[in-house]
Amino acid sequence: MLDSPTVKRIAKEMGADLVGITPMSRFEGAPLQMDPRTIMPNAKSMVVVGFRINRGALRGIEEGTHFMNYASMAYGAVNTVFMPNFIIRFSRIFEDEGYEAMPFGYESTFGNSVDSWVKPDPEGPNPPLRDNMLWSKPVAPGKPAPDVLVHVRIAAYLAGLGEIGYSKVFLTPQFGPRQRLFMVMTELELEPDPIYSGPPLCNRCMACVRECPGQAINPDKTVKVTLAGHEVEWGEFDPYKCLWAFRGAEAVREGEKGHYIAGRDDFKPSP
Repeated sequence: MLDSPTVKRIAKEMGADLVGITPMSRFEGAPLQMDPRTIMPNAKSMVVVGFRINRGALRGIEEGTHFMNYASMAYGAVNTVFMPNFIIRFSRIFEDEGYEAMPFGYESTFGNSVDSWVKPDPEGPNPPLRDNMLWSKPVAPGKPAPDVLVHVRIAAYLAGLGEIGYSKVFLTPQFGPRQRLFMVMTELELEPDPIYSGPPLCNRCMACVRECPGQAINPDKTVKVTLAGHEVEWGEFDPYKCLWAFRGAEAVREGEKGHYIAGRDDFKPSP
């Protein structure tokens, strides 16, 4: 028989570093386009698991001498190698007991049409796959357009694993910002974890704002949401700026002409 302690034990034996459980009822009030209950209406519980990123994966970045280890052995390896192998096998423990279970891994925002930054520009040009969103329509009245994108940080918050920092990065007492998060929805009703109520994990020091090379975190504007009766707030985040900063670019100043990105003159190499 599967109960919450058993599920957590199995998850950790299989390699998870963090495990939390939330009832689907805590998603009440979520925007339709981001409500996981529209994907699996019969689900009773969501299990959120976290895999830590090795502290050493950041060492070369701190020295300014080796950036690839984090991208390949931490972020990339967890997202595309370790996690899919884990989450598919883990979800089967529920189906082996007769309960449907749906695994969620790395989700692409190309499939979502709720956040303004990912809405396609009808005038174009759009990034690859973005044009497809122009044709994404609800299949019936009252349903969201496919694909609904589950907000993994909110899921982790509701499962009691930690809190969302000003940077919008999820923070845990065990690893700070160093984890990747994934989910399984299931018909099985499990005993939930309480929402995190320990010492604040983000003290609003604003170091994230100062250090972000893409200036993607707004120091003045915030986003506020109410999650299961708790008010949660983070800095307004511009994924578009982050997208290009991640590639070593920054926006040109007025009057400048960039040359860093093929086919674009509005970005230049970051210093």
